[in-house]
Amino acid sequence: MLDLTGHRKDYAARGLSEDEAGADPLALFEAWLREALASEQPEPYAMTLATATADGRPSARIVLLRNFDAKGLVFFTNYQSRKGRELEANPRGALVFYWPEVERQIRVEGAVTRVSAAESDDYHAKRPLDSRLGSAASPQSQVTGSREALEALVAALAEKYPEGPPRPPHWGGYRLEPVEFEFWQGRPSRLHDRIRFSLRGGRWIRERLAP
Repeated sequence: MLDLTGHRKDYAARGLSEDEAGADPLALFEAWLREALASEQPEPYAMTLATATADGRPSARIVLLRNFDAKGLVFFTNYQSRKGRELEANPRGALVFYWPEVERQIRVEGAVTRVSAAESDDYHAKRPLDSRLGSAASPQSQVTGSREALEALVAALAEKYPEGPPRPPHWGGYRLEPVEFEFWQGRPSRLHDRIRFSLRGGRWIRERLAP
């Protein structure tokens, strides 16, 4: 047994007032993401993606944010993976960013749709060759016999496409279209600041939540 009850950290770097949060969660998200990028912490664009089956069985994993604009947050994956199958059956997701260096967390919830084929093609073309080969060869989330078998698939694909394979139809992007943001700023004595924005009737409603 591992007892972690004595491991604690107090948060005291800063706070988050309603004035600082503003009225636009998209603007606040961009500002916080830029600060996280400047903080030099590893992969601040990494985010936990939670999905669920049609009957509500949840699962979560880390994916990488690859684009963000007024339409939503974009990540890329294999459509036949577990998350892809779950999003097909239940097209909603939740994201969590955690940045300990700046004592912040952001939660985002919303509907998830596939990006256009053109967007997926554009991102695929920008990826390193090894990444393109790996994602095209891997039957993601399926049982595979051995590491050697997987590497053989990649080698065969590299021989067939020495300059890189075309984007496979089973691989591409998803966009989560936010309907809720929650911004969490760590504060002393566990009295954290939590500001939630909910999209209601086409308008963002800001509310403070108890920690």
